[in-house]
Amino acid sequence: MSRAQLALRVSDLEASITFYSKLFGTEPAKRREGYANFAITEPPLKLVLIEGRPGEETRLDHLGVEVESTEQVGAATSRLKDAGLATFEENDTSCCYALQDKVWVHGPGREPWEVYVVKADADRLGKSADPDAAGDACCTGQATVGDATAAGCACGQ
Repeated sequence: MSRAQLALRVSDLEASITFYSKLFGTEPAKRREGYANFAITEPPLKLVLIEGRPGEETRLDHLGVEVESTEQVGAATSRLKDAGLATFEENDTSCCYALQDKVWVHGPGREPWEVYVVKADADRLGKSADPDAAGDACCTGQATVGDATAAGCACGQ
């Protein structure tokens, strides 16, 4: 089963957890320092909350598609490359308390999308590619792909 992922950077993590628990009628599947995610069955959604700066408005961090296997990530990578999209691959990357394989692309509005598989739990949140992020955040790096810079944000689990 694949599901869409929406990762939001929120200024008040506890208030956001309370709100989304009520909105979707479920508690977070995972909670760690500065981080929570919801594995929502209906609609099939992985909602990721990443703690940002106090007082800032909630903003989109990144979007994603969670898949079940590394092979599916590989197939998505090939499909995206064959379609002429610039990709950035990360394998065995530890981010957002999960070990993942993934591929990144950007939409026409520069919105980052990842196709990823969670391979295992991890003990750390991850490194930040966002110089404005406080402490460790889920973004893991930047690479130049084609004519674009790909910021890797990886908060699938």
